[in-house]
Amino acid sequence: MKYLEPETVDEAITALASAEDARCLAGGATLVAMLNAELVDPKVLVGLRKIHALRGISRTADGIRIGAMTTHNEIAADDRLTGATAVLRSAAGQIAHEAIRHVGTIGGSIAHADPSADWPAAITAAGASVEIASSSGTRSVSVDEFFLGYLQTAVQPGELITAIDIPWGPKNARGHYLKFARVDGDYATASIAIVLAMDGKRCDYIRFAAGACGPGPLRVVAAEERLLGTELKAEDIAAAGDLLAAEADPVSDVRGSSEYRRLLIPRLLKRAITLVTQQ
Repeated sequence: MKYLEPETVDEAITALASAEDARCLAGGATLVAMLNAELVDPKVLVGLRKIHALRGISRTADGIRIGAMTTHNEIAADDRLTGATAVLRSAAGQIAHEAIRHVGTIGGSIAHADPSADWPAAITAAGASVEIASSSGTRSVSVDEFFLGYLQTAVQPGELITAIDIPWGPKNARGHYLKFARVDGDYATASIAIVLAMDGKRCDYIRFAAGACGPGPLRVVAAEERLLGTELKAEDIAAAGDLLAAEADPVSDVRGSSEYRRLLIPRLLKRAITLVTQQ
């Protein structure tokens, strides 16, 4: 295996083009485990740690921009992530354990697209877009078009995730990430990420996604529309939860059966709405 450490995005793209099965190494939390288990055997490994342009969090006119190599801990500690973008800070602080959060990156996580991971649901609820670079330039992909299936994304061979852009959302919006796991630091058995805004007693904006309940983050527009304009009464939330659960396609594994995960979805949605409206 050939290991390369480029210092610019352009150099990284050139390195990725040097072999058909070249892979990027970000924090290494997932890829190193896959290498050790001999699940992948790339001819070229492209380390991204020296590319400073891929790091950091900044404000833009439309929201927050997070470099792909920004670590989970850096995101969890950034007090600029408020309002709708708080869903990211909430999710980042619940990923694995402290040591993992210091090395794992948001770009590496979403590139792997594990539906049990915390970032896919969180950036879906936030209405993010993902910037992808290639030899042809850069393109921005809506999160609703980024996750294509189990461990599949819109990133093509020779392309590199460079940043995630998060819109500010409505001025009075609030975000939260609720995770149900067997033990602290484990992958979610099921999770809900939500961004919500109220106009008086009525729901003025809502977007949410479930994690670990299908081949990708589960967002059901009909479930959101069921709550929009309502006072979020128990019967409204229950109906939305049932719509979300009906579209779920969870697996059965050591963390829970598919039936158990479907039962969790409406309950987690209700709890997440309660928590975010009390903020």
